[in-house]
Amino acid sequence: MNRGFLVIGVLITLATLVVSGCQEEDRTTSKLTAGVVKVAIKEGETTQSDILKLFGAPNLVTRSTTGDEVWNYNRLSSDQSSSAFGFLFGSKAVASSTSRSIDLLITFNPNETVKTYKLIQASY
Repeated sequence: MNRGFLVIGVLITLATLVVSGCQEEDRTTSKLTAGVVKVAIKEGETTQSDILKLFGAPNLVTRSTTGDEVWNYNRLSSDQSSSAFGFLFGSKAVASSTSRSIDLLITFNPNETVKTYKLIQASY
């Protein structure tokens, strides 16, 4: 009788582990977040040097139609999860993925201070 309870206990534990699945998340140490951008960047005050210290080198440097220097930063992240159900009576796997993108465009004045900035966030 005790052996039956042990087998049932092991099966329940295994089924719980399988049902709980696993989850992965792309964790980066990037400081490029909406909160950091809103707190750290002040138009007319923050300099190119400040931006470099905060975010590092930009992904892309261009010029606007008026000749102002524009820096572009981009960060992509994704969350992935998967689960399996039905350990004893057939199995079913479920997987999902969510991606997020943050783009920061910073336009500088001729004196190398931030003229304007635009933060674009997308989730898909």
